[in-house]
Amino acid sequence: MRKLFAIISVCCIICIGNSFVFVSSKKPTPLAFTIPKGWPQPVYDFKNNPLTKEGFELGRRLFYDGRLSRDGNFSCASCHQQFAAFSTFDHPLSHGIDNSFTTRNAPALFNLAWQKEFMLDGGINHLDVQPLSPITAPNEMGETLENILVKLRRDALYRKQFVAAFGDTTINTQRIMKALSQFLVMLISADSKYDRVMNGKASFNLPEGLGYDIFKQKCASCHKEPFFTDYTYRNIGLNMDTTIRDYGRMRITRNVEDSLKFRVPSLRNVMVTPPYGHDGRFYTLQNVFEHYRKKTPNGGTTDSLLRKGIPLSNFEIGQLTAFLSTLTDTTFLHNKRFALPTGMTLAPAPDAEMHRK
Repeated sequence: MRKLFAIISVCCIICIGNSFVFVSSKKPTPLAFTIPKGWPQPVYDFKNNPLTKEGFELGRRLFYDGRLSRDGNFSCASCHQQFAAFSTFDHPLSHGIDNSFTTRNAPALFNLAWQKEFMLDGGINHLDVQPLSPITAPNEMGETLENILVKLRRDALYRKQFVAAFGDTTINTQRIMKALSQFLVMLISADSKYDRVMNGKASFNLPEGLGYDIFKQKCASCHKEPFFTDYTYRNIGLNMDTTIRDYGRMRITRNVEDSLKFRVPSLRNVMVTPPYGHDGRFYTLQNVFEHYRKKTPNGGTTDSLLRKGIPLSNFEIGQLTAFLSTLTDTTFLHNKRFALPTGMTLAPAPDAEMHRK
């Protein structure tokens, strides 16, 4: 009786058509979004999707739930692993359903509240709809929205969480996307050694300091602080993969001048996100450095900053590597707030288990 009274005290039942909907009188708990010191205002519209503790936890569960895929084996977290800054560690392309593969290297997920466009070609312009692409892609999660709604509506815990997050038991696509966004925008990486140095709480050692100076001279034009990307699309002189034949930004704009242009990646956490490049063709940072200093083809749409390559000595590469190591945010990589929720299980991705330890 006490349990029934507690439920009645916070909920009422209303009839909509032939359906009954449980409505909660308990308001969700607001969740603070903290802007790191010196960073600009985010571009995400929080007024249209206010952050709440309940919405965040719902989005977190959805992120790790394999039922968003057709066969139940692939969640968002399958391709975006926390220990790898929510990228796919050590795999050029990620695994999808039916033994398929994605066609691009999975980008790391962090600081998304400041990002205006998504996907490596910028083909999606709002975070609230971005998950629709991998969820419905036949070589990724391969599921339909209709099937996902059926599965979630049958789950008593999800019904409870949707009531807590949005006020009633209605489960629809918009609420699923908003909950995922509430989780994703909270993935803020801003506590690396670099950040502590910038905030006067630490100091670079000699190689790190020299590397930072080299970085500002030779890399910062595209990898602007504090995000270490300028979010533009550039052709860095890669030859096209003849199997995938990915034209990058040109697939979206249909403009030949955008051929082979991809979004400039952030260098935050770069040491834990190999391999590199839109198709993961660079297995190590050394491969990346070698490309820039020796092997940049002077194609028609190659970025003007790179047509002569970037002169880098072995010494400079060593110092740059030392600096880039300071961009690893171990607080972010091990934050339990972003980890698999208690009570859930997740099939380990290839090579994942040894790196979680």
